[in-house]
Amino acid sequence: MEIIVPIKGNVKYSLTLDPSVWIIDDRKKKLDEFFLNQVEERNELEEYTKAVSKHWDKELIEGNTAPKPPGTPKKKKYLKEELTTETYGINFHYFLRNSEPNEDATKVVVESSNGNQTFSIDEAMKFILCFSNKGKSLKEDGPIHVYYGNTKDNVITHVTAFNII
Repeated sequence: MEIIVPIKGNVKYSLTLDPSVWIIDDRKKKLDEFFLNQVEERNELEEYTKAVSKHWDKELIEGNTAPKPPGTPKKKKYLKEELTTETYGINFHYFLRNSEPNEDATKVVVESSNGNQTFSIDEAMKFILCFSNKGKSLKEDGPIHVYYGNTKDNVITHVTAFNII
């Protein structure tokens, strides 16, 4: 099994996806969060700007906060425990946009050892790529699972490539 998945075909830039490094990507979410309350598309730059603004205002009004005393548990340890027990996914649109499909591209073919499935580019923008199950990489039926159609029931396993046509 290959652990990398290419985005190829009718794109300006062919990309190689390596799901083994997504565990440290800030764009990842717990898989259940994608399906609980169908999160609407967020403007991440706007959210970041608001957060920085809020922090800046707080420091101007209240001043800087003192460092935590020694012996205070670090969030990093909690995060490590969470990373090794949760199932995570990431939106496909980050990668599809970076590959810059050509203007005449209309379809995305998800190539899999179980057969190929074709979707429109708009449908593919809503894909969720699952890359870990309970903290473990998807070795038997991975390296990624593609969830489509806003439900956990529609899943493609054994994905080998994304071909833009």
